[in-house]
Amino acid sequence: MGTLIRNVAFDCADPYELAHFWGQVFDCPVDPQSRPDDEEVAIEPPTGARLYFQRVPEPKSVKNRVHICLQPEVLRDQEVERIRALGATVVADRREPDGSGWVVLADPEGNEFCVLRSEAERATSA
Repeated sequence: MGTLIRNVAFDCADPYELAHFWGQVFDCPVDPQSRPDDEEVAIEPPTGARLYFQRVPEPKSVKNRVHICLQPEVLRDQEVERIRALGATVVADRREPDGSGWVVLADPEGNEFCVLRSEAERATSA
């Protein structure tokens, strides 16, 4: 008997808005029946785990102990700029001169996540 990940949960102040941000990141829609006052909203990226956003009363106050890492199909730097244009902010830049490394971003509610190198970028440095 195995176990599978049902979803990755995000505590947040505005589930509807945060689901829309992540829906743009993954190019997948938010359920059209979701409403701005919903206590929970989910999206289903075409690959990977379902993302679940639930309203909580308290704001984020410390660094995430768990976060997601994204591996884009395009170049890492292109993806970082695309996601920044959607409303993310850079928390830490861990890119190295040799092309390795990653960028730590925060979504509009401060949840950290990383953007890694694409598969093509990894192949050229192997």
